[in-house]
Amino acid sequence: MKYGFWAPVFGGWLRNVKDEQMPATFDYVKKVAQTAEQNGFSTTLIPELNLNDIKGIASPSLEAWSTAAALAAVTSKLEIMVAVRPVFHNPALTAKTAATIDRLSHGRFLLNVVSAWWKEEARQYGAEFTAHDERYDRTKEFVTIIKGLWRDTPFSFSGKYYHMKDTYLSPKPVQQPGIPLYAGGESEKGRQTIAESCDAYVMHGGSVDEIAGKISEMKERRRKLNQKPFSSFGMAAFVICRDTEAEAEAELARITDVREAAGYAGFKDFVTESQLERKIQLQDYSVSNRGLRPNFIGTAEQIADRILAYERIGIELLLLQFSPQLEEMQRFSEQVIPLVEKKRAENRVSPQA
Repeated sequence: MKYGFWAPVFGGWLRNVKDEQMPATFDYVKKVAQTAEQNGFSTTLIPELNLNDIKGIASPSLEAWSTAAALAAVTSKLEIMVAVRPVFHNPALTAKTAATIDRLSHGRFLLNVVSAWWKEEARQYGAEFTAHDERYDRTKEFVTIIKGLWRDTPFSFSGKYYHMKDTYLSPKPVQQPGIPLYAGGESEKGRQTIAESCDAYVMHGGSVDEIAGKISEMKERRRKLNQKPFSSFGMAAFVICRDTEAEAEAELARITDVREAAGYAGFKDFVTESQLERKIQLQDYSVSNRGLRPNFIGTAEQIADRILAYERIGIELLLLQFSPQLEEMQRFSEQVIPLVEKKRAENRVSPQA
């Protein structure tokens, strides 16, 4: 199991808690990343939103790509995964920027392809926000172009959304044939596009049975396409680790005390524009990315057992959120990670093939 974390570019993950003691500054993000890579974390995911979806649109947030480049320069081992939303980017410039950061980081760069869901953000930032399936059609062309530019010189393409002829990109990424592409999606169109175009599949939190079903279904899609298996399956989750179960449940109650807050501004767009498999409740939305559903809530012993359950069904990367980030990541690295390794050794747990 690899442990990743979400870079805290929004100043927290809780819509009901105004101040989580994790400011939306690069100094804080850098401290978290440098500490994490020394404490068992392999990967950071930097989400890309131009408005702050957690604390409200008037609150500060960091831009993803400049943050990724800066983190690459101040870390040495950490994989840096940045979200990219085609509606906000030119594919040739994206391919060029990504190749540069991959070289700056000596091959530690990853991309998380996201087809966007926030209509109001697109309006404010001048992006064309089309219907759901059209956004995935654009994504497919976008991915075809960046892969082609990383691979071929020169590269030409003509599609519905993008056109280019005899385009050169040099230098190429360190990683060949290209930078690994992660993506998550729940709609039929989204899952099929990811199966056709991307390298790894990441999911919002869900129960063990739900996640096992998604892994099985995506493996079958790849098989039908005669494509090589996904390189990895990942899952997002929020962690509440405490000395007792009662303490963890009290913290859960505190952070899901639903009330009016600026961070709920994007709720309607999220549930209407995303074509989610399951209806999301306002309480789920209190914590970013439905992170409560894997139930990584309780003592270190309970959380370790649940992590191993996900490992058995094929999850290889956990993308975790904590609040406050630095302190709770430290607790996780000291109490949970060693316990998972101990239990794995004792039980001879091995991931599903």
